[in-house]
Amino acid sequence: MAKLLQLQVHTGARSPGGRRPLLLQNCPGVCLMRLDTHIHSKYSYDSLSDPVRILKVARKRGLDAISITDHGSMQAYSSSFRSSDPLVIPGMEVKTDRGDVIGLFLNEPLEGTGFFEICDRIRDQQGIVVLPHPYHRSCDPEELVGHIDLLEVLNSRSRKEENIRAQALSHRFGIGPITGSDAHTCSEIGRAVTEIDGIYSDLDELRRVLLRADRRCSGSLSPYVISRGFSFGTGMLKRFTGGLCGKR
Repeated sequence: MAKLLQLQVHTGARSPGGRRPLLLQNCPGVCLMRLDTHIHSKYSYDSLSDPVRILKVARKRGLDAISITDHGSMQAYSSSFRSSDPLVIPGMEVKTDRGDVIGLFLNEPLEGTGFFEICDRIRDQQGIVVLPHPYHRSCDPEELVGHIDLLEVLNSRSRKEENIRAQALSHRFGIGPITGSDAHTCSEIGRAVTEIDGIYSDLDELRRVLLRADRRCSGSLSPYVISRGFSFGTGMLKRFTGGLCGKR
């Protein structure tokens, strides 16, 4: 089982240089792979971020792998996009009858609204089932942990208390931890990072490593009201413009 070696959550206080600390520093002599596996693009109803811009920002912030997990869509992906730097893990976030679930390492979009049905379909594609923001849903996440592979213990758009409960849930049930910035704007990319030892360029190998390797999780929280308000406003704008805003 994957173990959490270190968890570091920044409160938002600025460093002496004036920038918010986003990532853990490399340990001397250790090669670390940094991942942000929960990012949204303009193909989500509540984001305007362009996939190409997402890649540029992720590269600039030292991320080695990302996943664009749009709501109900995999339109962000193309053959050239998948072979990019940083490495891109095909993924998607699905709204189900028991809250959101993320599929990583997918080959095709997921269809359906039943939680258990979606989990089965992710595994049919040899994907990884991730439970994001476990306490941002109407049901008790304890009912779901037996059907997932990884649990999001740090979501930058969740409240501090929700993340603390998620970390306890992961520990109590022995579910592998993972983080996600849940970025709906490019400025949020990399606010939550999962670090594993080694660098992997093959998706199949990375998938196996994510399921078993020990990892370090770190990040900072986005301003809750501002980030949620931006997504709400973006969703309203897209509905008002018939979904055209942000598609170019």
